[in-house]
Amino acid sequence: MAKTRDALKILDSLVGDDPELRQMIAEETLNAQIAHMIYDIRTQAGLTQQELADLIGTKQPVIARLEDADYEGHSLSMLKRIAEALHKRVKIQLVPAE
Repeated sequence: MAKTRDALKILDSLVGDDPELRQMIAEETLNAQIAHMIYDIRTQAGLTQQELADLIGTKQPVIARLEDADYEGHSLSMLKRIAEALHKRVKIQLVPAE
């Protein structure tokens, strides 16, 4: 985790006080976190993308897209479908802005 924190410090120093750039980075970070979470939960369950797609009634390319850090169309309803299929629940938190 230290390497991640170091990278975030470097990025923070490069961004400075530009609010638009900070917002863009926050959105991209959130997309990447969601994609990584979906990948992790699927692989921990020992499922392929196709198997997860079958469980939630969609196609494999949809799962691939959801696991892509550049994808911006994650929806709460899709996250709930994935969670329910894998016997999990979705938990959303609002935290103080940094």
